[in-house]
Amino acid sequence: MQSLYKSETGKVEILNLYNQKLEGLNINYQYQDIETSFGKTNVIIVGDASKPPILIVHGSNGCAPIALETYSGLEVHFQVFAVDVLAQPNKSAETRLSIKNDDYGKWLHEVIDNLKLKEVTLAGFSFGGLVILKALEFKDANIKEVFLTAPAYLVNGNPLKALFKVFIPIKCYIKTKKVTYVERFLNELFTEKDAFAIEFLSKVFLHFKMDFSPVPIIKTQAAKSIKTAITLIAAKNDLMFPGEKMIKRANKIFPSLKKTILLEQSKHVQNSDDNKRIVNLIHVDFE
Repeated sequence: MQSLYKSETGKVEILNLYNQKLEGLNINYQYQDIETSFGKTNVIIVGDASKPPILIVHGSNGCAPIALETYSGLEVHFQVFAVDVLAQPNKSAETRLSIKNDDYGKWLHEVIDNLKLKEVTLAGFSFGGLVILKALEFKDANIKEVFLTAPAYLVNGNPLKALFKVFIPIKCYIKTKKVTYVERFLNELFTEKDAFAIEFLSKVFLHFKMDFSPVPIIKTQAAKSIKTAITLIAAKNDLMFPGEKMIKRANKIFPSLKKTILLEQSKHVQNSDDNKRIVNLIHVDFE
């Protein structure tokens, strides 16, 4: 299989940043490699095994350390399993799964089963939300409830806005290597400036073969078959997946929708205050 990294040097640079982010979190952790039918999956485990399990899933072009930072504080109340999604710039296998079928659902259940998790809570952001919804479509077994923040796979934003404000700046950066294009793109999606995101994505855009496939949306019939409780956190100023549109559709299609929250001041990627609010929501809701 051809590598998704354009060069070995680029891979090393990206994984060095991965390690830098993880070490900067100042947490006790351990790695566990999970063998799945889709390839090796790296999981970072944080927290006390006597506490209830929660599995967190990062967004597109991301990695487990970013998810651990996003959901920082959950380790006080849960044993946290942060998964490196396949075919992303991280430490899992480079197997590219299809977002059009149930591959991601099968894969995530294989991870859950291999970790021997029962009644696990799932939390995911953006593309991580798509992965979680695919898992719920596939089967509800062993999943207690889920928390989705600005998830892909429910609604899509204006494609022309996404083209001019997201994809063209990325292409311009790849062509010119001018970081101002990365900053322009991130300013459209991030509620607050993130220096690590600028550094990490600058490497990813240059050295990693990204998947630009259009994101599908879940079919109404599939959504109605889900029985697991869903809490949905949407962002009002989300260019990719508009929050008000998302909540409106979720209320129509999910019979198991437990709660919806609209972050009034948030773009696609939440700021640290909203992340703390989400962590508190998960903790309080669980109790």
